[in-house]
Amino acid sequence: MTKRKLLRVFFLLVLVLTTASLLAGCGKTAQAPTSPQASGEIKEIKIGLLNSMTGAFAPAGALAGYRGQQIAIDMVNEKGGVLGKYKVVPVVADAQSNPDIAIREAERLINVERVPVIAGVFSSAIAVPVAQLCERNKTIFWIHIAISDAVVKGKHQQYIFRPQPMGSQWGTGTVDFINHNYKLFGVSSPSELKVAILHEDGPYGVSCAAGNMERIQKYGMKLVFKQAYAVDIKDMTPIITKLKAAEPDVIFHTGYFPDLVLFFRQARELGLKTKAIVGHGAGHASLPEIGQQVGKDVVEYVFNIDPPPAQIIDPKKLAPGLGELNAEFLKRVKEKYNVDNPATHYTQGFVHTWILLEKVLPVAIEKYGGVTPDAIRKACLELDIPEGGTGEGYGVKFAPPEDEYAGQNLRAYPTVVQWAGGKWNIVWPENLKTAEPKLPLPKDSPFAK
Repeated sequence: MTKRKLLRVFFLLVLVLTTASLLAGCGKTAQAPTSPQASGEIKEIKIGLLNSMTGAFAPAGALAGYRGQQIAIDMVNEKGGVLGKYKVVPVVADAQSNPDIAIREAERLINVERVPVIAGVFSSAIAVPVAQLCERNKTIFWIHIAISDAVVKGKHQQYIFRPQPMGSQWGTGTVDFINHNYKLFGVSSPSELKVAILHEDGPYGVSCAAGNMERIQKYGMKLVFKQAYAVDIKDMTPIITKLKAAEPDVIFHTGYFPDLVLFFRQARELGLKTKAIVGHGAGHASLPEIGQQVGKDVVEYVFNIDPPPAQIIDPKKLAPGLGELNAEFLKRVKEKYNVDNPATHYTQGFVHTWILLEKVLPVAIEKYGGVTPDAIRKACLELDIPEGGTGEGYGVKFAPPEDEYAGQNLRAYPTVVQWAGGKWNIVWPENLKTAEPKLPLPKDSPFAK
């Protein structure tokens, strides 16, 4: 073989080996990176925080819930993280008060950020589709505020967990409260009370209204008005005019922040009169802020049902150490956000995130080997916190997959509070009461009959 041929063979061999090496390298880099959390190897714990940081839901409670989440994460990380050694890394996503954007952000958290758990959200209209997405992708969805029954009812989901009470409890609870106090209206029977239901037409409003109806029929109260409306309604004049003509003793109202501002403003202008206005969370939890826009006297004596804000919970009714935990949380809300009397959504975001970080994830790691969705799911299903064992006062026990309300906290319940004299007071149930309800509306209310 000539020298020229030998050189040609040599260069061909080099070319073949180089090409093989490059192809092998390309094959390796094309493989999806393995997530330490997905494989069970833990260095830090990424958690997706999906909230409406902007848009109509932000001032109604979504932003407050997010802030509560962040304070819980800060407090856990200052102790070294989960179990004192695994730092929690929040991956923040803004749903922008839009279900379509929320779904895209949830997909990003699942497929790009690869978080094992998404914690949120405020709006039930967002919670319903995001829950379905998380279930399909076997990602934990930890719901800290949204209350619609439709999120869980009849779906038998395995990766959706809600420590928060559910919407029908809001609707039934407010009517139970009125029934318990019917004599204050000067009647001899609940059947003499004329009641009205007004609600936004999304899953949240529908859940509350259904609960209202169930109890109204049970007690035989007279339903004189029932109306749903779009959450982005621009004029409530026709609705309020008909509501005024019905002359209800009690108005059960479910809505968000912007529509409540509109309702209270136009109700006052149109001279609406009644004996009690009872809200169901969301916008009604922000009555002080609504009062700044429509007048403080307008929201005075209005009732709301929700898990109570930390500042009005009697620490003696909580397990040892939880009163101090709530006090530290309230101190940080003041220092970080300059809020003296935080709405209940701050507390819901904080307490429910604390349950996840302090009660669920340690079990997932120590007993089930990591923070994979399946490990977290198993830890959730065996969680057993008794009454008084959380900062909200209620316990935690999630319904199993075979239950009609799979993933719902069966020990959670809301309380009825009343805004009066610049503060919230718990007026029902009896075991948590801090003040007697002012019923019917006192004469200094613009809505008093």
